[in-house]
Amino acid sequence: MLRLYDSTESTRSFQVDDVSALIVIDEGDPALIDAVMGVVGKECEAAVALDPGLPGRWLDHRNEVPPIESLVRAGIVADTVEIAGSWKALPRIYESAVEALMAVAGTIAASAHQSHAYIDGGCLYFTFAGRPPDGGHSGAEAYYRRAFDAVMTATTDAGGAVSHHHGIGLNRARYMRDYLGPAFAVLAATKRALDPRGILNPGKLGLPSSFGEAWEG
Repeated sequence: MLRLYDSTESTRSFQVDDVSALIVIDEGDPALIDAVMGVVGKECEAAVALDPGLPGRWLDHRNEVPPIESLVRAGIVADTVEIAGSWKALPRIYESAVEALMAVAGTIAASAHQSHAYIDGGCLYFTFAGRPPDGGHSGAEAYYRRAFDAVMTATTDAGGAVSHHHGIGLNRARYMRDYLGPAFAVLAATKRALDPRGILNPGKLGLPSSFGEAWEG
């Protein structure tokens, strides 16, 4: 497990200021672990060493999040958005998405961490929170859509993928036609061939459904 937090999330999660905290945890064959940690150590030679207890703290508290009810009562809209990209694209996606999120009227905070690492790239996990300038349900929904649009635009402009492990579902369905381009027609044709009655996950992936238009909120 290798996770790199930006300075905002490092302060919020680990109480360390002005740094991007890297948390690395590995298990398995000791020889493999030594090799992995050797690479990590070499790459981090110029970095400032943090409290060695931080990985343990992460394990103990990684699933603790503020109760959504308290945010709703405070009039705050918050969510996470995960995307994927190549190592070359990720810095641009991060900078553009955070800047775009902060430019959305009502945003209080925007941050991200790299949550999954692979040979060719990784996943960025954005978190945003805002108090919509327009009250009520419609104002909250409008803010939410603008925030999501900000991350999706920054991602696709840099050649990233609109989802990593959360999938497309309904919320991201509205991005699929533009994201896939001509390949969207191929996906739709494949769905029709395999599911001519349209009973498998109707309305998902932005595909046409015989049951009517899918909710896009």
